[in-house]
Amino acid sequence: MRICNLGLKLEGTWLEDPIGVVCAELEARGLRVRPHFWLSGEWFSPDRVPGVAVPFFLAHPRLMRLERAQMLEVEGARRGDCLKLLRHEAGHAVHHAFCLQRRRRWQKVFGSCSRRYPEAYRPNPASRRYVLHLDYWYAQAHPAEDFAESFAVWLTPGSNWRKRYRGWPAVRKVEYVDDLMNELAGRRPLVSSRARVDRLASIEDTLADYYAAKHSRFEQLTTNVYDGDLQRLFVAETGDGIAASQFLRRYRARLRRMVARGTGTHEYALDILIKEMIQRCRVLGLRATAPADALLVDLAILLAARSVEYVLRGREWHAL
Repeated sequence: MRICNLGLKLEGTWLEDPIGVVCAELEARGLRVRPHFWLSGEWFSPDRVPGVAVPFFLAHPRLMRLERAQMLEVEGARRGDCLKLLRHEAGHAVHHAFCLQRRRRWQKVFGSCSRRYPEAYRPNPASRRYVLHLDYWYAQAHPAEDFAESFAVWLTPGSNWRKRYRGWPAVRKVEYVDDLMNELAGRRPLVSSRARVDRLASIEDTLADYYAAKHSRFEQLTTNVYDGDLQRLFVAETGDGIAASQFLRRYRARLRRMVARGTGTHEYALDILIKEMIQRCRVLGLRATAPADALLVDLAILLAARSVEYVLRGREWHAL
């Protein structure tokens, strides 16, 4: 099946609700930018277009099941996650609508947008120069992403960003966004293009082609650095115990708190590590057969050791 022949429309889907919420948030802030939305292959907001592309698989439950089967998760399938992504992309749309990269102060705060977008970036999980909104310290990927993440934090109702980022250099970025958006409130945008880049009707790839390309990209993200440790703690058997991935999900918050309290490592960094371990347990087909208390102690020791290495050395992630 070619993607252009799927017959999907954004109208009438559950996506209209979160889109309406974010548009109302923009309006409540006095911003006259009204992003337009369309279905495409990925989440993105094109240069010089104050609009947002939404991945097509979110428009139908059967396609969401296919995405989960192929990629193990569906980015933006939960309403809360969808709102986070939409607020981030709305930041790009506002950026494009007012050509913010031309402002000298914007460049001083976030950097030059002329800097080439990297295929991969190496974040510093310990840095407090960037806000934490989307996963994988995405603000560190590029100045445009730094702005979009800072904007999303500013836009989110109840984010309490002044308190959350008190003492962080990152708070100055959100303070600048606050000043800038107050200045732009009520102003007519400089760019009003309603172009729909890579709209669904133009994507002639089949679903098989789409997922082959997506698998190829994500294979470069995969790490087997935890495999030996996980295989010592869990067993590759069927029938006995519960899936190791299920065990890790069940105790995810408890593990984070235990290790954060003992090592001082940020819980966000620990959560990323646990998420990777969950994915590897799925791939390896591991099961938890030992007593839960003993496993938790061993996992906490493993997580503490790996978190120190992770924060000190950093990791490379694709800017997807």
